[in-house]
Amino acid sequence: MTYSLKPRRSVLYMPAANERALEKAKEIAADALIFDLEDAVAPDAKDDARDRACAALRTGGYGNREIAIRANGQGTKWHDADLEAIAQVGPDAVLVPKVNSAEEVRAIEASLERFGAPAHTKIWAMLETPIAILNAYEICASSERLTLLVMGTNDLIKELHAQRVSDRSPLMSALGLSVLAARAANKVILDGVFNDINDVDGFTNECRQGCAMGFDGKTLIHPSQVEPCNEAFAPNAQEVEYARRVILAFDEAHADGRGVVTIDGRMIENLHVDEARRVLAIQGSIEAANA
Repeated sequence: MTYSLKPRRSVLYMPAANERALEKAKEIAADALIFDLEDAVAPDAKDDARDRACAALRTGGYGNREIAIRANGQGTKWHDADLEAIAQVGPDAVLVPKVNSAEEVRAIEASLERFGAPAHTKIWAMLETPIAILNAYEICASSERLTLLVMGTNDLIKELHAQRVSDRSPLMSALGLSVLAARAANKVILDGVFNDINDVDGFTNECRQGCAMGFDGKTLIHPSQVEPCNEAFAPNAQEVEYARRVILAFDEAHADGRGVVTIDGRMIENLHVDEARRVLAIQGSIEAANA
């Protein structure tokens, strides 16, 4: 098995109405950026934000970072104009909030094609409602153009009438089902935002929790969250060294005709080798992106 992974540890929302923020984003070490036309923009600033986002993308200067633009949701008066402008400027992705069904994904895809979006502009879908969670696999499998899911945890908590608690126990079922759907359909999945930018320990713990659950990275609301997020979602030195040992030991055993491999008293099987190769692929993609 081979791996080709883009690093998406830290994916930072930037308010598209704020020209200074879009300029500052060029200096932030996030793996990817989302120019936001939705929540971060007042209704009377939507058109201006759309123009600024498209102008910033055309000007460039963001290095190797992926750039997505978050459109306003389906059913809003800005949605079609957003998709048309996004299609014409051709970012890496359009992020669409509150995607609830496969039919909605196909409608977004049809609009992008009608407006002439290039093939490299992918669809990222936000899961923010109970029905979206129940339809997660159908959403994932609805289109090859859809490559990534984003958890909209704030809206999901609201929709569930749940409480905001530090261990996120009310969200565990929804988060787990979403990761299962993403993995079954071979899609990337990002954890939702953490709102308290002053709670560094709480944020770090949530990053580690998301990584342990299988998320590829996390969406962020403030530049100060980028560094701890990058660290949490990257293999540490011990994991990289162990992965290299696993692959080396397995290759040597295979060359010698041995069917059993042990490292530090643990039996190594093909699945452990695949995991080791994935760790090294992630590390390699991070190093390449930062080169």
